[in-house]
Amino acid sequence: MKRDSFKTTLSYRDFRSDQTNDWCAGCGDHGILRALQKALAELGLARDQTAIFGGIGCSGKTPYYLNTFGIHTLHGRVLSFAAGAKLANPALNVIAVGGDGDGLSIGGGHFLNSGRRNLDMLYIMFNNGVYGLTKGQPAPTLRVGERTKSMTHSNIQGYLNPVSLALMSGYTWIGRGYAYDVPALAALMSAAMQHPGMAFLDVLQPCPKYNDLHTKDWYANKLYSLQEDGYQALVTVDTDAAAARHIFNQAMARAQEWDERIAVGVFLHDVSRPDFQTQLHAMQSAYSDRPPNRQPVTDASGRCMVDISPLLEELKV
Repeated sequence: MKRDSFKTTLSYRDFRSDQTNDWCAGCGDHGILRALQKALAELGLARDQTAIFGGIGCSGKTPYYLNTFGIHTLHGRVLSFAAGAKLANPALNVIAVGGDGDGLSIGGGHFLNSGRRNLDMLYIMFNNGVYGLTKGQPAPTLRVGERTKSMTHSNIQGYLNPVSLALMSGYTWIGRGYAYDVPALAALMSAAMQHPGMAFLDVLQPCPKYNDLHTKDWYANKLYSLQEDGYQALVTVDTDAAAARHIFNQAMARAQEWDERIAVGVFLHDVSRPDFQTQLHAMQSAYSDRPPNRQPVTDASGRCMVDISPLLEELKV
């Protein structure tokens, strides 16, 4: 994100909105929201240069609870809206948030293509294994054979691993956090926001209402920090191909751990690839100086400056 938009005089309270929060008591969403407020404040991001895009589901309410620009989008399309805003206004700090169902089911195609484009923005996935807003149906991250208290039968569909999928899709910063560890989660969000490229943060969170399998107690003795374990995630332009492959393979292996150990931290921090906007500027030098948000669309009287009547004539039947 743009470093010139960082300031130093805000606290997490400045990012609280006056909207009533109706998330369930004990939901991991509360921890994610607090961590996001904390990270935004610690970086000092200007509120009028920051936009939070939400999808559908409990997590989709996040923009209402933050004192920034907020956009509530369509089911599975949060990354499309966020990408459009970032391309139109490259100086905007763009953060997309959505659930595992929203992002990996109907939004799966957008998840994949967002990684390979490498736009300079952050996508935070609220991952609780169920569709919490619609009463606990299995989401794509619930394992085969698992059955929560809201399900009449065990899950018979294969599951998707968000971190592994992000690695294969080309995200250049990939992390995983835990909703109940707010300080560590805020640090991950801060690192992701400062990454010059497409960042993805998978946030594991209990759903005390519908997911009675992956509870706070279940996670308690499984989580460990990659960085405290000596893991190295950085890939630079000077990293040779063999070393880069080793980091990728190690990240993929760590992402698969689940039953006994679950890794949190930074899996990949790749600064060897230019972001999408940099490549656009190389192709079209005027893009940086005159992005879409700086181009006039109306004249002084508010009338559209583009005559679309020829197009309308072509569409007549």
